[in-house]
Amino acid sequence: MPTAATAATAAARPGVAAGPADVIHNIGYRAYDGPRLGRGYARMSLYSQSLRGAYGLGRSAKSKVLPMILLAAMCVPALIIVAVTIFTDRTSLPLQYTRYAVVTQAVITLFLASQAPQSVSRDLRFKTTPLYFSRPIEVVDYVAAKFAALASALFLLTVLPLLILYVGALLGKLDFTDQTAGFAKALVSVILLSLLFAGIGLVIAAVTPRRGFGVAAIITLFVITYGAVSALQGVASTQEKWDVIGWVGLFSPITLIDGLQTWFLGATSAFPHAAGPPDVAAGCAYLLVVAGIIAGSFSLLVRRYRKAGLS
Repeated sequence: MPTAATAATAAARPGVAAGPADVIHNIGYRAYDGPRLGRGYARMSLYSQSLRGAYGLGRSAKSKVLPMILLAAMCVPALIIVAVTIFTDRTSLPLQYTRYAVVTQAVITLFLASQAPQSVSRDLRFKTTPLYFSRPIEVVDYVAAKFAALASALFLLTVLPLLILYVGALLGKLDFTDQTAGFAKALVSVILLSLLFAGIGLVIAAVTPRRGFGVAAIITLFVITYGAVSALQGVASTQEKWDVIGWVGLFSPITLIDGLQTWFLGATSAFPHAAGPPDVAAGCAYLLVVAGIIAGSFSLLVRRYRKAGLS
């Protein structure tokens, strides 16, 4: 770089243009002295953004179509049930609160398959996870925020029709105590369902950065496991092996929830002949399997993103 002396020498030579003198500019860099909100704020921001994204909020109009259609598909049957109950003067709802999620499992599965990959696959595909894990957020914060956001989205999807049923039952002057007890049991059930489904869906979606593969894998897992369990239970039913029906339910996500709420919440099982878990050992097995899958899913996601954060 030319100095002032060099410029002066060049100016003294004939035919050589003088260069500009060196100037040092003070551009005013200084340390940030404002508030630092820390990991908690970052974690909550990621949770809020992910939850809103599950329903297409803050995204394009096209992104809102499918989740809103699925939400409507969950609520419309509840409205129909309420209308039938009120206009026919029934003394009880034609469908128990705890059975609603089981009956509408196809809609829940489609919502999970569409939104779990949306939540995590793009971060893997475009390799933005190292930016999240720079600071102040860490791997556990990222996983906890994504897990909680998807579980919350599933909870909203499943609890809204239950609220419609509950309010409609009270407007129809059905027994307050019975309806409140049924609604409370179903509330516990859909909380467990939301955690279980969110864990399974996120683990599958986090395996591949391709959203389409994640969608197909989630639908395949839920459809095949439920179909296999239903077929085996049907065979056991024809042979009147009621204990087998209860134990086979351990091998599908939705039947896990069915058996768990049957044993611990006193719900009526959707299994053939309402044959839920046959004994205490089976009931405890349902509880342990559900808890193990939820905890194991979280652990697998942490391990997955410890590796992803380095790429």
